[in-house]
Amino acid sequence: MLTHVLTRLPALVLGCAAGLAGAAPLAQTPPMGWVSWLQFADNINERLIIETIDAMASNGMREAGYQYVNLDDGWQRYKGDRRDHPLEADPAKFPRGIKYLADYAHARGLKFGIYSGPGQATCAGYTGSEGHEAQDAALFAAWGVDHLKYDSCCSHKDAPVRVLKTIFGAMSSALVAQQRDIVLNACHCGWGKPWEWAGELGAHHWRIGQDISDDFDYPANREKYFFDVLDLIDHGVGLEKYSGPGHWNDYDMLIVGLNGKSMQLPGAGASNVEYRTHFSMWAMVASPLLAGADLRKLDATTLETLTNKEITAINQDSLGKPARKVRDDGALQVYAKELADGGWAVALLNRGSATADMSFSPRRDLALPWDAYSVRDLWKHQDLGSFTIPFTTEVTSHEARILRIHRVAREGKTP
Repeated sequence: MLTHVLTRLPALVLGCAAGLAGAAPLAQTPPMGWVSWLQFADNINERLIIETIDAMASNGMREAGYQYVNLDDGWQRYKGDRRDHPLEADPAKFPRGIKYLADYAHARGLKFGIYSGPGQATCAGYTGSEGHEAQDAALFAAWGVDHLKYDSCCSHKDAPVRVLKTIFGAMSSALVAQQRDIVLNACHCGWGKPWEWAGELGAHHWRIGQDISDDFDYPANREKYFFDVLDLIDHGVGLEKYSGPGHWNDYDMLIVGLNGKSMQLPGAGASNVEYRTHFSMWAMVASPLLAGADLRKLDATTLETLTNKEITAINQDSLGKPARKVRDDGALQVYAKELADGGWAVALLNRGSATADMSFSPRRDLALPWDAYSVRDLWKHQDLGSFTIPFTTEVTSHEARILRIHRVAREGKTP
């Protein structure tokens, strides 16, 4: 039992006990994968999931680091309260059951996730897990599930923190008791400041804000609820200290490739530049990278965005430090992320409507005692040379230039 408990604890409090026990803590880097909800809502079935698994295994996403294929709400057989219905897979949608799909994913080197919630019913009205946490955790483990999105969006929206801790803690404890490692996503749309307490309960990632819309910069919150990409980036500023190996701030799913055609999500879509900026910034802030588009129909540009291994490497860096905003000149902002190899990833983000020159200096912006440094552009896949003065480049409207910098020796000096 000790090993299973240790794999569930956030790395923040794991200390050397995990090493003594030989445990391998979960989610040491942000989870990467796909979720069904953004594109398909509850219009899901066995064929869709099998084809999605096949697509991820063959289109380069698996090799770029994506692992999880996650069912969201709507896999359940019944709509209505749990007191009136058992929790079962819909036999019309999933005639061979959930374990068949999990086994199918595992056989292709991928992992499988599922969805439930702590209420009598889920957000879409399907049977929830309230009062049956141990039973449902055992069921998920028996099916071979590797990830659980546990979503309290509707059932406990206005609940006090003490209640939220109780409901998420109950499922976390139930998962710990299983002879299977299952990553827990404590999803509460940022209400109740879950970043302050969810990791202590054993959750591995938690939403920091309300649902994302398919927009880069919408003038307000769509339907007085949804956040666009820039809203979520802003919402995460200052929350960096709560995120790290085993416990991640979750900025919500990736809208890359939705193009305003989601069955579920509002929004007019974004340009390829804006989608690429969205993807880049999620990588920089160490958010889980959970794609929401139809993986079977990705165009070449979208696939190139999602499978840029230099960008996913920033997200999956073993040091696990999220980027922080180091300079804010209004529409022109600079974010920087420390890396395990001693280098830094830098994002030059132009939120404005016009192309602008932007600059970065390790001394000025990070207070690093570097006399010289190298710069690599991670979207152009080009080394840009070594610099002893601030690096300056042109950044188009709504673009984020992503750079990787390292200290280099000058003649007669060592770095």
